[in-house]
Amino acid sequence: MSTSDQPIQDDASGSERTNSSSSTEEVENVAQETPGPDDLESLRQELNAKTEEARATHDKYLRLAAEFDNYKRRSQRDQSDAIKFANEKLIKDLLPTLENLERAIQSAQEQHITGALLEGVVLTHKQFLESLTKLGLQQISSLGEPFDPAKHQAVAQVESDTAVPNTVIEEYQKGYFLHERILRPAMVTVAKQQSDHDTNTNSEQSCTEGG
Repeated sequence: MSTSDQPIQDDASGSERTNSSSSTEEVENVAQETPGPDDLESLRQELNAKTEEARATHDKYLRLAAEFDNYKRRSQRDQSDAIKFANEKLIKDLLPTLENLERAIQSAQEQHITGALLEGVVLTHKQFLESLTKLGLQQISSLGEPFDPAKHQAVAQVESDTAVPNTVIEEYQKGYFLHERILRPAMVTVAKQQSDHDTNTNSEQSCTEGG
């Protein structure tokens, strides 16, 4: 009976040795896989680097999105302006015709000319001006207004004791807006303050006349 039991004991011992060897290898593998302080620092640096890279990529995306949005708005504005000011050159070329009609009407009125011909010219001028106004034409206010170099072109400066200095006292040529843009500045004369010499001369003349 002892003879037949011997192989079973040998097999059990071998199994125990095998299990013990496997456990030892697993412990060694776990010990090898567990990161040390240097490995943790390396992983931390790698994580920080990836985080910075992701942040930089996100910032770049935001900048590109903002630039594209600005480009889209500029394109829409340029397209709108192109439509709005498509007739700019044509309207500017028509201004002399409009002004010739105004001169003809003014001349006829000064000479007290009446009749169907003048009425026809007045009606033509009115319809012509209405058509240009629908396209965005607007006259610039000048007389009595402060001089504005953005919309006025000064051709002369005259001393005045009645007008406020730097105001428009005469208009040689009308100016016009096309929508909000200057189509043509008004040509004007601007008042300036009298010099001390002229003021003293006028005072002396008044005193002489009064004496």
